[in-house]
Amino acid sequence: MTAALLAGCSPGGGGTAGNVADAKPSGSPAPAGTPTADPGTPLPPPPPKGQDDPALKDFYAQKLAWKACKDDPETEEKDEAEFQCATLRVPLDYANPTVRSIEVALMRHQAANSEARVGTLLVNPGGPGGSGKDWLKYAYGRFDGAMHDRFDIIGFDPRGVGESNPIQCLDDKARDRDNADDGPDPKDHAASNAYSEQKSKEFADACQAKSGDLLPFVGTRNVARDMDVLRGVVGDSELHYLGYSYGTYLGSLYLEEFPDKAGRLVLDAAVDPAEDPLEKSVNQQIGFEQAFTRFAKDCAARAGCPLGRNADKAALVGVDFLDGLRTKPLTTRERGRKLTSSLGWTGMISLLYGDAERWKWLRDAFTYAMRDGDGSALLYYADNYNGRNEEGKYDGSMDALPAVRCADGAAAAPSPERVQEVLAKLRKEAPLFSRDTVAEDFDGPGCEFWPYKTPEKAHTIKAPADSPVLVIGTTGDPATPYAASERLAEGLGNATLLTLEGEGHAAYGKGNACIDDAVDKFFLDGTMPPAGTRCVQ
Repeated sequence: MTAALLAGCSPGGGGTAGNVADAKPSGSPAPAGTPTADPGTPLPPPPPKGQDDPALKDFYAQKLAWKACKDDPETEEKDEAEFQCATLRVPLDYANPTVRSIEVALMRHQAANSEARVGTLLVNPGGPGGSGKDWLKYAYGRFDGAMHDRFDIIGFDPRGVGESNPIQCLDDKARDRDNADDGPDPKDHAASNAYSEQKSKEFADACQAKSGDLLPFVGTRNVARDMDVLRGVVGDSELHYLGYSYGTYLGSLYLEEFPDKAGRLVLDAAVDPAEDPLEKSVNQQIGFEQAFTRFAKDCAARAGCPLGRNADKAALVGVDFLDGLRTKPLTTRERGRKLTSSLGWTGMISLLYGDAERWKWLRDAFTYAMRDGDGSALLYYADNYNGRNEEGKYDGSMDALPAVRCADGAAAAPSPERVQEVLAKLRKEAPLFSRDTVAEDFDGPGCEFWPYKTPEKAHTIKAPADSPVLVIGTTGDPATPYAASERLAEGLGNATLLTLEGEGHAAYGKGNACIDDAVDKFFLDGTMPPAGTRCVQ
């Protein structure tokens, strides 16, 4: 198992985000090399931003042309014509807003009771790379009742994603090859590192060739600015917002950029913006191993468990099987496609995003693979994770993910001392998932070949005293471990942490009445749950 797989686990509910630059109190990032004023010299006022910037006047004054969305035949439960769609015009570059504009795709589920309407609730499902439009098609039901009565719910595709000037890098055939490619033997570290470097450079070159004009402008700070344009255009004085996983980072940056416009913000399955990419990747790898170990022990207690009945060895059996697919890939029901080790690991990890009820699906997938020699189930879940449909078309989320991450910050190579510290942590807390990891693996490429170098860096974000934020963390969340929610809530200062004791990634809208009632009450009338509230799955 390689750390790279886990480091990229953030589609639509995943949670690896980039990092942000140290900011002035105004929330405007200081350019590199900005001289500091002499002691006692008054600082000039910050330049106008958002709705106060005259250069953005036309963007904030635009009118949205809402119309019935086109029905998607793949979603049988809901006719998309019941939703409204529109496009929002925003600057490509907020530093030069008149040079070029781009469009952000929107989908709205209107409030059922216009007389009791609170306003608009903007939603981001995570990623980076997750489509808010696609998410709303399937998740609208979680807002049934008072939330649907009183809020217009808007899902949007962030710039570079979905229908909003999507980043394009690999075609479908190349993506198929890359996803299935196991690369060299992981024990041959020199070959593995050379392979990783080659693939990273090829990917960066492909992105530059097809989307080079967009790459410098797809960072999360720009998405936060787009959200404020949308807030102004729909006529809300404050932004009410629900963000999952990476979406919590987006919400945090909005709070930093526009503290006076922040309304009721709920950040579920939190990313800690002060955590550097290496630490984030390590903690995520530990989180997934711990979740897989809990699954394996639960499986071993059940008759017919494909991992055996020894609770102490079941996780090892599963890892050995997935690694063994390198030399013995399984056939599948998809003509010409086999379940490789890379795809098997991806399929397994995708199911750990769900709560313990999803463990049955994972047990079944292992049963089909290990007992029947059929890799179809794990392949299906890997495809779903990677954004591949049954026709072999990819949704672009895996192109957008690294593009946004590299625009949000890239850490410098760690010192030898830091590498040894990280290795010791992995050996202790994720011994199975890191068993082939050595110090040289941390010299591998991240954003080294990326054509755009960002000034953004990790730092703590503070919440204004008059902008309370509700942070939600799940104790068994593998993708954004619970400690990140604790740190985000503490760092924001004026935040309340709501805890779900259970498994899976993100909590709101998944049927837990304790969580759902607390969040709905906060959105509807601003009432926070008592500090220290813990719900049980």
